[in-house]
Amino acid sequence: MKNVKTHKTSSPNSQKFNRRKSGFTLMEILLVMALLGGLVVLGLMNVDKILGGGQQDTVRIFVNDTMKASLFRYRIDNGRYPNSEEGLQALVTAPNNSQNWKGPYMDEMPNDPWGSDYQYRMPGKNNPDSYDIYSFGKDGVESADDIGNWQ
Repeated sequence: MKNVKTHKTSSPNSQKFNRRKSGFTLMEILLVMALLGGLVVLGLMNVDKILGGGQQDTVRIFVNDTMKASLFRYRIDNGRYPNSEEGLQALVTAPNNSQNWKGPYMDEMPNDPWGSDYQYRMPGKNNPDSYDIYSFGKDGVESADDIGNWQ
């Protein structure tokens, strides 16, 4: 007896059916892309809300901890805090009238997360027996959203 191989014959219609069954249609791909695009847009719209809280926390830590330590060291050496005219720059470079200055008490004076200078007032408006150090916040002007060492 002869070995006879039988071939499966398939019609062109059954091949299309099998190929179509194994992949995604254009409509399915477009639908997924539209859903992903919508999620990206929602995420981008809320980035400011998510990151904004972190910026405010950074300012609070800076004015309540970092600056407090530097100003305390300045006060120990000079017997007083810098006045409003000398400002925070007195922590980086010696003021003209300071004989006991042993700084710099900071390498450089950083800006707040919004790119503005930190504000300093001695004596303070909110801390009359001490100093006020604060950031104007996101709006960049003195207003209710200011973040300071009195909060």
